[in-house]
Amino acid sequence: MAGFLKKLFDGNKKQLGRLQEIVDQIESLEPDFEKLSDNQLRQKTEEFKSRYSNGESLDDLMVEAYAVVREASKRVLNMRPFQVQIMGAIVLHEGNISEMKTGEGKTLASTMPAYLNAISGEGVHVITVNDYLAERDSKQMGQLFEFLGLKVGLNTNGLSKEEKREAYQADITYGTNNEFGFDYLRDNMVLYKDQMVQRPLNYAIIDEVDSILIDEARTPLIISGSAQKSASLYTQANSFVTTLKRDTDYTYDEKTKGVQLTEDGINKAESYFNVENLFDLNHVTLTHHIGQALRAHVSMHRDTDYVVEDGEVVIVDQFTGRLMKGRRYSDGLHQAIEAKEGLKIQNESMTLASITFQNFFRMYNKLAGMTGTAKTEEEEFRSIYNMNVVAIPTNKPISRVDYPDKIYSTMNGKFKAVVEDIKERNKLGQPVLVGTVAVETSELISQYLKKAGVKHDVLNAKNHYREAEIIEHAGQKGAVTIATNMAGRGTDIKLGEGVLELGGLAVIGTERHESRRIDNQLRGRSGRQGDPGLSQFYLSMEDELMRRFGSDNLKAMMDKMGMDDSQPIVNKFVSRAVESAQKRVEGNNYDARKNVLAYDDVLREQREIIYKQRFEVIDAEGNELRTIIESMISSSLERVIHSHAPEDEEEKWDLQAIVEYVHGNLLDQDSLSVDELKGKETEEIHELIMAKVSTRYDEKEQELSEEQIREFEKVILLRTVDTKWMDHIDQMDQLRQGIHLRAYGQNDPLREYQLEGFAMFEGMVEAIEDEVARYIMKAQIRDNLQRQAVVKNTQAVSGGGDEKKKTRKPFVKSEDVGRNDPCPCGSGKKYKNCHGQ
Repeated sequence: MAGFLKKLFDGNKKQLGRLQEIVDQIESLEPDFEKLSDNQLRQKTEEFKSRYSNGESLDDLMVEAYAVVREASKRVLNMRPFQVQIMGAIVLHEGNISEMKTGEGKTLASTMPAYLNAISGEGVHVITVNDYLAERDSKQMGQLFEFLGLKVGLNTNGLSKEEKREAYQADITYGTNNEFGFDYLRDNMVLYKDQMVQRPLNYAIIDEVDSILIDEARTPLIISGSAQKSASLYTQANSFVTTLKRDTDYTYDEKTKGVQLTEDGINKAESYFNVENLFDLNHVTLTHHIGQALRAHVSMHRDTDYVVEDGEVVIVDQFTGRLMKGRRYSDGLHQAIEAKEGLKIQNESMTLASITFQNFFRMYNKLAGMTGTAKTEEEEFRSIYNMNVVAIPTNKPISRVDYPDKIYSTMNGKFKAVVEDIKERNKLGQPVLVGTVAVETSELISQYLKKAGVKHDVLNAKNHYREAEIIEHAGQKGAVTIATNMAGRGTDIKLGEGVLELGGLAVIGTERHESRRIDNQLRGRSGRQGDPGLSQFYLSMEDELMRRFGSDNLKAMMDKMGMDDSQPIVNKFVSRAVESAQKRVEGNNYDARKNVLAYDDVLREQREIIYKQRFEVIDAEGNELRTIIESMISSSLERVIHSHAPEDEEEKWDLQAIVEYVHGNLLDQDSLSVDELKGKETEEIHELIMAKVSTRYDEKEQELSEEQIREFEKVILLRTVDTKWMDHIDQMDQLRQGIHLRAYGQNDPLREYQLEGFAMFEGMVEAIEDEVARYIMKAQIRDNLQRQAVVKNTQAVSGGGDEKKKTRKPFVKSEDVGRNDPCPCGSGKKYKNCHGQ
């Protein structure tokens, strides 16, 4: 193990040696570039573009380009990048992760690779965790880029299509991960090419890369349409659950957060809902609603997992403490919480398009990231994103003191000690930042401090709009700031006058987070740029992490020693136990993310095929679509011929069935007879029918103008592809929900999902071909035909698709639908009982 670590650190040392050589080359150009006028410096951009178009690579241009940015930065921003920032910038251009500690100037470091890669003209996306940072960086760093002749765009929620397109056309575009992901999905749902806003995904620099690619990796971005569902069952299930008692009617497993009804609970449910057997197949929906109501009451806590704001349940991000507006829990859990809180129950939705951050960001030609904490997840970055982590040294040595954890027997004892510590430091005037894991804890400590008469600010999901103002004052003399983990991302606490002499900023953690990175982020708020500072974590045996994964022996040992709440344990054994618990949780989370990715990869391949086909349809000109459609008709016809005229089994041939299919789907009545097919090989039958189809197609083209027939083709293709694809996503989601049960039959659920998913996709492609063939050949063409979205009232949500309802397809009148045939609109009814009325 020691050998492995030595090799790891030697590897990083070797990298730093290589980076230093490049930095020295960039530094050597400074005297020459200082002599250039502003205009000459600006002209370098055009020179680089010209050299790039003449065959020089971005790597060839890097040294000069970085020297230009450094010089421009001195003139425009009055900031000269340190050598370590230039090192970080080189790592970013190479498509890796630059681990730079808090306060080391990651934002300035990102300007160099952003400028260099913008020279290609293919666009650079700089991605941040929130709109505030995107706006701040685009304004501040935008001055530098504009000075050098580049255009900067800001992509935020609420922009019109034109404004978004303009932002994406810029050389460098700032925005949040959510917004870039949703724009990608929306672009693949448009009906006209000019409605698309993004260019092909070229190069992205992700700020706080571990937050976006690790913490949020399991969160799918989802575009959904509303599906009407009754709210009454949620209300009934909620009323029933409030009558249950823990351990008597249900059990709760804290480690897995699983809630199960006991035998008594099941009997109560059957009596309450007046059903004979709760687990009868007819009561699957009821069982599901009871299960979600139990989860809402037992494992989901207000002001920890979610807050209630303006009559809505808003999820709190467990990693950042921020409110995740617009996100909803999936599978009916959100509605169950709404019922629990006595709020209006929102409609459930149908998933129309979805993608995980993992798969979205893997679509970029080149990806890079920066953060203060990435080494603990290096293996994941390498295996999933093909990015190495390079730890960049700090500009000045870190002088912060990280004290060992203090562990108390109870939470009450811990909080008393925390408040006492804050009071003592506040008397001296030393600024204190108190980090909490939950909104609830931040408010509890706030109450303690009010009683103690200590003036303080609280920064949590409920008042995040004051974030910038609160953070600005957090390093001032006498400041006390209580913050959830949100204060640990993208924000820099600068020390006020006289604070250095008092020992710098004191960071006090009230609990260990399940991820070591988040604790390191909190620690890193103190001791920036060589400033003094300290960090101290206070823990209790009642903390969630300790309860779920801590040692029971430790609690027993504390009780045996008769330790009261005023005496903390401070020793390495305890700190190691905590770190071991964190490693186990991190391992579990990594496995879960790998699992999500493995499942999502099945859908990714299918998504790429469909989106590519959709774009070909939207982008097609002239006769291109007719070629695609005739190939679909040919494929559909081949399957029919094969099923009714199998090779080497001529006695089983049913030529009449082929004729009936052709009359029903492709040609007018009496256009084909059995006699014409007799004595022919299957290939000849196929050629004969396709020749007739081609002739009929020519006739259709004569009926309308070129523009109208091409529009007709696009309407049919887009509507069919969209409808079938949305149904397919829905079915894949349902398959995914229950696939884990296959494990009971000794089958690998993932393998089963891959096989069935592939079979379902093949079935969907065949259904698309069959339907396109029928509508193109049989539908009457109207001259005022317009493309229409298959589903209206869509919304972008992040975090899960709820139960679905099948959507009816837009109906195109067909010439020849029998009264007892299924209605072509997809309702499942006979034509005479639906559109044939």
